[in-house]
Amino acid sequence: MPEQTEQTERAEQARQAEHTTSTRRGTDQPVLFHPLVYLDDADGVTIGRADIDSYAIFPPDGAQLVRWLEAGATAAEAARRYEAEYGESADVADVLEALDELGFTRRAGEAPAENAPLRWQRLGRAAFSPPAWAGYAALVAAAAALTVRFPTLLPRSHDMVFSSYYTVVNLTLLVAVTPLIALHEIFHALAGRRLAIRSKVSMSYRFYFLVVETALDGLAAVPRRRRILPILAGMLADVLVLCGLVVLAYVLGAADAAPPVAARVCLGVAFATFTRLLWQFFFYLRTDIYVLITTVLGNVDLHGVALRTLRNRLWRLLRRPDRVRDLGGAHPVDLRAARWYAWLVLGGYTVSLATTLFALLPVFADMTAGSVRRFTSGDAGVLRLLDAVGFLTLLLGQMLLPLWIALRDRARRRRAGSAPSALAS
Repeated sequence: MPEQTEQTERAEQARQAEHTTSTRRGTDQPVLFHPLVYLDDADGVTIGRADIDSYAIFPPDGAQLVRWLEAGATAAEAARRYEAEYGESADVADVLEALDELGFTRRAGEAPAENAPLRWQRLGRAAFSPPAWAGYAALVAAAAALTVRFPTLLPRSHDMVFSSYYTVVNLTLLVAVTPLIALHEIFHALAGRRLAIRSKVSMSYRFYFLVVETALDGLAAVPRRRRILPILAGMLADVLVLCGLVVLAYVLGAADAAPPVAARVCLGVAFATFTRLLWQFFFYLRTDIYVLITTVLGNVDLHGVALRTLRNRLWRLLRRPDRVRDLGGAHPVDLRAARWYAWLVLGGYTVSLATTLFALLPVFADMTAGSVRRFTSGDAGVLRLLDAVGFLTLLLGQMLLPLWIALRDRARRRRAGSAPSALAS
């Protein structure tokens, strides 16, 4: 087995060497490429390979060099054409090395990559077709008309407490909200699939909030105006869910003097959906609205530059110039926007923290204290005690899960930081 392993490693090294040689050789023969996509933008030209979601931004002259190479020009020919066109020489070897690392080139005998058809493309087109938009508009109009006629249908915070058993409330909301969160991400994915863009869903955190994210890397090669729908599709799903729950609550009798539990549950879930929709406007937490803003403005890393700007201002205020970091490597668009966006980030975090301390925390503190009192009062029944245990367990889990994800992500970043650097895709 050890000898076989060594032979396999030597064979793989030989194949890699052959690949590197074939991509750098290029002075007397064309370089082979996989199919590439190009998007000309004000900040440069995005070049990518859609089947593996590998993208990079090139300056216009560098993109032209890649186009010549992909069209069949040898490295020497491309270098001569570049010098004739731009009046200076180009390091074609470095360009070829970068293209190789991005996965754009291929070995001799290797077949060009083919974009396999994505599943759910037809569903994505149907979900955002004219008949679908007409149905969405009718649902929103129906919900608006009902809330005007019956103001009690407007979801309120007290609708979430539809039972005196806290565990029942918590579990019901968890069971009901989880698929709705999935629907939010599904709408993102479907809006991308209609443009033949792959998607990847992951779990992360923002500040102290647990979040689910849908990565649509392929949007990098889509014109900006066509990115708006995939970015806002999740919020569209939330609006439709909110309106659908209001209509369903009315059907179940929420407008009656004594609404049934099912109707109250609908309004409770509707209020939870409303808060999740409102949360999207906390753009300083890099929500869908943040992505929309950075897409419109053409930012690269607005949030990161804004945080570094705030830290520099703090160190200057504390008269610690040695801790100030140079931002010269940041994108000019990010630097301009960070001048005003940094203050919004600071204000946003302050509002989020204040809201938690003075609005949400008292409610949870009251429910927690009520659960604890059931153990000390001596007159609580078995069901009440079990309810208290369940509620406290769920509350602890909701607090520890974001902490665990934060520690996991930090460990991953440390491992990535110790690994050899590679071009970002």
